[in-house]
Amino acid sequence: MPSLSEAFRGHPAYLHQKHPDFNSLQELPDSYAWTQHDHEYDHHDQNSCRGDQTVPVIDLNDPNAPKVIGHACKTWGVFQVVNHGIPMSLFSDIQRAGQTLFSLPLHQKLKAARSPDGVCGYGCARMSSFFPKLMWSECFTILESPVDHFLQLWPHDYAKYCEIVVQYEEAMKKLAGKVMWLMLTSLGISKEDLKWAGPRGEFNGACAALHLNSYPSCPDPDRAMGLAPHTDSTLLTILYQNNVSGLQVLREGAGWVTVPPLPEALVINVGDLLHILSNGLYPSVLHRVLVNRTRQRFSVAYLYGPPTNVQISPHVKLIGPSRPALYRPMTWNEYLDTKAKHFNKALSYVQLCASINSLFDNNTVQVG
Repeated sequence: MPSLSEAFRGHPAYLHQKHPDFNSLQELPDSYAWTQHDHEYDHHDQNSCRGDQTVPVIDLNDPNAPKVIGHACKTWGVFQVVNHGIPMSLFSDIQRAGQTLFSLPLHQKLKAARSPDGVCGYGCARMSSFFPKLMWSECFTILESPVDHFLQLWPHDYAKYCEIVVQYEEAMKKLAGKVMWLMLTSLGISKEDLKWAGPRGEFNGACAALHLNSYPSCPDPDRAMGLAPHTDSTLLTILYQNNVSGLQVLREGAGWVTVPPLPEALVINVGDLLHILSNGLYPSVLHRVLVNRTRQRFSVAYLYGPPTNVQISPHVKLIGPSRPALYRPMTWNEYLDTKAKHFNKALSYVQLCASINSLFDNNTVQVG
């Protein structure tokens, strides 16, 4: 079975940019100045940013959690969870490790730079090559073990930072499996219905990547972009964010809606693979990150997907004569290949049917 690292390596992002020292920039370089013409979605049009819309916040101890999660997935594609069982001390630890990393001098961080055909290590967002402007952010990606890169950054202290990452990944894997089953339950899918989840439904073969993200304070935040609009090529993504706002999701009829940092809450968003598995019932959510003039934003994204050799397709329980399969089967590796070529249009390139709305009737498809 190919590893997730090999899958990403097979689809390199050819980034021809130097790594800037953000702390030394007193003005926004033209290469970082975005306008609404630099991508197909409006940029900082304040009329498009709604303050009266609220992303659902769901208590995982609620007996009705599957139903509430199903509704959130169908109508938002994103929600926040509380009572997830992860101690706040672990978030403090991973934030401290990340901020220690990003505060290192640039020449030190570059010792752990991502290779041109790689995915692990320090660098900029892999999707940068799809946009004419650069993004005001830096990231550090971890697949499997961070030991080799952490040795370059902290020759004497690498072990304690590795231990923090291992603990965080273990907690995220457990939570991702729990949330995944709540989502599947809301669709009427049981453990017996999903063979690749394993006999106990533990998703032992699931793959994941960890992204540490830094969005430094910016001299001209109204013209900058921390992370451009995109969907995730995952089943789901779990995001921890510090107390600096910036994440926004695009909701039909409402425009861009801010996902505010809430104490002890985690953000869960639907990825493209769950969009496919749900036969379009749970749409992957388009999201972006804006930056702040005086404060650094920090986040950790846990990108969760199936084993790389498992084909994901609309589940048999969600298709029938009145609602045919909308997407062709494909592995995560194959989808990454499509995403690398077509980016945000990737789903349309694996679509079998032209229209989703005309095929689904809310009176015949019960969700949650």
